[in-house]
Amino acid sequence: MSEHFTIALAGNPNVGKSTVFNALTGMKQHTGNWAGKTVEGAEGSFSCGDTDFLLIDTPGTYSLRGGSAEEVSARDIICFGGADAVMVVCDATCLQRNLCLVLQVMEISKRVIVCVNLMDEAHSKGISVDIPMLSQLLGVPVIGISARSGEGIGALTAELCGLVRREPAALLRTDFAEPLNTAAAQLETLLGNRITSVPQRYAALRLLENDEAVLQKIEEHENIRFAEYDDITAFLEQLRADGLSPEAAADSAASAILSEAEKIAQKAVHTDEIRQYSRDRRLDRIFLSRRFGTPVMLLLLGLILWITIIGANYPSELLSRGFSALGAKLTQGLNAVSAPSWLEGILIQGIYRVLSWVVSVMLPPMAIFFPLFTLLEDFGYLPRIAFNLDHCFRCSGACGKQAITMAMGFGCNACGVTGCRIIDSPRERLIAILTNNFVPCNGRFPTIIAIITMFFITAGGAASSILSAIILLVLILLGVLATLGVSKLLSVTILRGAPSSFTLELPPYRIPQVKKVLVRSVLDRTVFVLARACTAAAPCGLIIWLMANIHIGSGTLLAHAANLLAPTGSHIGLDGVILLAFILGFPANEIVIPIILMAYLSQGTLIEAGSTEQLRQLLISHGWTLKTAVCMVVFTLFHFPCATTCMTIKKETGSLKWTALSFLLPTAAGMILCFLINTVWKFIG
Repeated sequence: MSEHFTIALAGNPNVGKSTVFNALTGMKQHTGNWAGKTVEGAEGSFSCGDTDFLLIDTPGTYSLRGGSAEEVSARDIICFGGADAVMVVCDATCLQRNLCLVLQVMEISKRVIVCVNLMDEAHSKGISVDIPMLSQLLGVPVIGISARSGEGIGALTAELCGLVRREPAALLRTDFAEPLNTAAAQLETLLGNRITSVPQRYAALRLLENDEAVLQKIEEHENIRFAEYDDITAFLEQLRADGLSPEAAADSAASAILSEAEKIAQKAVHTDEIRQYSRDRRLDRIFLSRRFGTPVMLLLLGLILWITIIGANYPSELLSRGFSALGAKLTQGLNAVSAPSWLEGILIQGIYRVLSWVVSVMLPPMAIFFPLFTLLEDFGYLPRIAFNLDHCFRCSGACGKQAITMAMGFGCNACGVTGCRIIDSPRERLIAILTNNFVPCNGRFPTIIAIITMFFITAGGAASSILSAIILLVLILLGVLATLGVSKLLSVTILRGAPSSFTLELPPYRIPQVKKVLVRSVLDRTVFVLARACTAAAPCGLIIWLMANIHIGSGTLLAHAANLLAPTGSHIGLDGVILLAFILGFPANEIVIPIILMAYLSQGTLIEAGSTEQLRQLLISHGWTLKTAVCMVVFTLFHFPCATTCMTIKKETGSLKWTALSFLLPTAAGMILCFLINTVWKFIG
């Protein structure tokens, strides 16, 4: 009969925990070369002989005291999650800092295994880790691995099997400076058997440091209240009267941990100072310099956009032709079985053509943009963007980490909102959540690119594609400026406060694993987002077809709704059909253009996704001008979040008020800008 054990996977940010998790479980959890990538726990299982393991990947954390939301989550899983053992993943290139978390975990768990990852990278930098010596100094099993290549995973699995069967080791008891050491021992005695969910020494230290969050958790698990124990309360009051404040206790404990980690690292780690980080330093002189940092950042983003635009046209045309031919075959098949015309209309003219548009227009740019963006992420460049933009966000009263969550928003605003958990300050986290939708997500990129190629750059050739990329880059920068401006507005009005400082870990530059990047970006991002868009587009296609084919009086439901919105649309340079398309496209931004096209066709059917010239002529025939295109692009850039993002905001904030504000802010900005553009356009011409 097989045995079952639960292993908590802990570690500092950006040490390769997710890579270790994937190597052990065979799962494909997204990995990234930047700190704070994992913002919520993931679970996976694996077996070793007749032993089954449940592995819980926790968010990266530097300590168990907890600060940001993901650090609190990691602490709760490790301290109160009921794991049978804890595996602490360390980075071999900066082991001393990682050992601080190891020592803290060893104070709580009696079964700890240390996994020293990135051994290959350490070797290339002239860093040598003496694994046997490290194991001897810590008194726990230590395995050196290189998770990206799979080296050492077998030994790690075997050691885990042995660890859970051995007798648990004694808890680590760090020697603190006086008077903390004596105070902790005396408080342990006072606690006695009142605490069972965590070690008495750990509880004693939390009492001495007055760590309210952890103490509340202990009270919940033990069904007690520390304030009701008069002896403990009197003891703590006496200590504080004698000068041992909670702050002094926390500083003393942290100093002891740091000192112990330094002593261990000095004995177990040997470094060639000449080779260490020399390549990273040379690259950072370019990417992080005041002179070249921002231009290089803009150049890389512009290059990605140019490759996306120039590379997506031909695949999109091939997909369009293929879907057109398949649609004709499906229609013939329905006619052959004498299917009623309304059924053919719903299935082919409604659902199928909306889906074919979404796939043919969205898939090529996403299949190019996401791998290129993921290559930069794997290379280690994303945190450098946060570093370069930190000053801008601080001037806006926000946190520099918001630059990372904003970059995540280019892929998906819902993911960017979830990523805001890496921001410690609740005020700054809320600012980041409310403004994440001001940068375009992948669902809006195809629409923006299509409008640019149809109305702004109508000629062909390499020069036009470069100019298209420049226009798209300008629009993205407009979104970034709007993010900064609205962040500043929020920070001086309803979310007042000074910007907090933060520690940003710059990961080492790594050669991207191209094969894994392609698989990960296609499966984790492109296919996922495309599936979400198709899931929303299919029922929406049905609803729109029905609205376009059900007549009331002299017009269809779709026409009546568009006419109702026409006065509002005329004031902001659009028309009623466009506004209706944005409203009906609330489930997914990707279907706004298909809705517009369907509404413009008198028979209520969507044309097959053809060339951009065909689409351009169709739009012009329904009153589109260059002004309409400009307002359309601006409103696409600034309008309410999609349904998925709104639900994510509600989940993260727990408030309908903040969800509503996140809905209204970009919509108001878009309508105001479009109104100004329309007014000025009328005035000058």
